[in-house]
Formats: sequence, structure tokens, C-alpha cells
Amino acid sequence: MIEFRQVTKRYDSDHTALRQVSFALERGELAFLTGHSGAGKSTLLKLIMLMERPSAGEVVVGGQRLNSLPRRQIPYLRRHIGVVFQNHQLLFDRSVFDNVAMPLEVTGAQPRDIGRRVRAALDKVGLLSKEKMNPMQLSGGEQQRVGIARAVVNKPPVLLADEPTGNLDPQLSADIMDLFGQFSRVGVTVLIATHDIALINRLGRRTLTLEEGELIAGGTRWGGARG
Repeated sequence: MIEFRQVTKRYDSDHTALRQVSFALERGELAFLTGHSGAGKSTLLKLIMLMERPSAGEVVVGGQRLNSLPRRQIPYLRRHIGVVFQNHQLLFDRSVFDNVAMPLEVTGAQPRDIGRRVRAALDKVGLLSKEKMNPMQLSGGEQQRVGIARAVVNKPPVLLADEPTGNLDPQLSADIMDLFGQFSRVGVTVLIATHDIALINRLGRRTLTLEEGELIAGGTRWGGARG
């Protein structure tokens, strides 16, 4: 579902963010992405979302080779990738329902479909009863769930999460991870960038570890990782 083949990303002559990174995540796989600050985690996620393109190597998502994907097709690709952020990025001048509905409105979905799909997503994250509330009325954990509902309302086959539990206590973090596990069990490929080593160890999932832009653990047969 996600493949990196000897991917290198250079921003200038002095800074190489990723060096010959190779791995493959299968459909329905849940994996962690970790490493020190500046190790290349954000760059790797940006390459999947086509916010950046590789300097060398190849990125493939859902069988689509991203290196040569025309710019006009990028919005279509992004509809198939859900993204969850640490700071939620919710709009506080809109209701919970309206925040979750935004991706559907952008794609021109019918109002009847929007209502059905938004409520299904909110039900999945346990917030159906709070659809009319303003996000500011919710706890931090609930706001994160709204962000997750928004990320999955389009039923994307790929879900990326960037430090999704960074501001949450251990119990709320466990609840959020349980949600991600539920999505992976129905076939969504989930990649979670996190510094939370205790969380990673507790869940025992495959972990891609970056160090100075190199994948030092969790890689695949293409040889970009040691270990």
C-alpha cells in the first residue's frame, strides 16, 4: 500500500533529510515511525502526501507512482489519505459536525451522503451525541477524536498520524491507539509518527526507526535499512 524504494530527499547541498529509505507497508498494516527530532519523520510523511517529491528513489502509494504524478492529480490522491495532527487543526467557528464534513464538502458530496457519512464517522469515535457542539467545548481527547473522524470520513485506504497522542494522558492515548487499531483491522494502512517509546513498546507493532535520515530498523528487502 505504501512503498519507499531507495528514497533520498535533499533540500539543499547542506541538508539531506532522508537517505536511501526503503520499506513497504501492506494493506491493513499498522506501524509506527519514530526517531529523534530532525530525523526525517515529517519529511517522510510529506512525501506520502505529495507535499514534497523525492530527490532520488521512488514513492508508491496504492499502486500509484508518485514521482511523476501530474500536479492536477495531487488533490485526488490526497482524498485517499487521511491525516491526523497533534494539534487537531479544528475550526472553532464551526460545529463538530461541520469540521468533520469539510473533506466531503470539498469533494462535492451530496448533502444526504454528507450527513450519513459524518454521523457514521462520529459514531465510530464515540462523539455522535456531540455533533452540534463547538470543538472548544470538548476535552483535548475529544478534539483529537474529531480530528480522527474528519481524517476517516472519506474512508481513505491510508491514514497518517503525526504525534497524535502528544498532548494526551496515557489512558486517552490508549483510547486513540485503539481507534487506530480498529481502522487497521478493516483494511486501512496506518502509519503513526511518534516520540512515545513507551507507547510503541506497549503495543508491540512494527516500528520504522529513522536516525539522521537513514532507516535503521523496520525496513524491507530493498536494503535501505540495517536491521
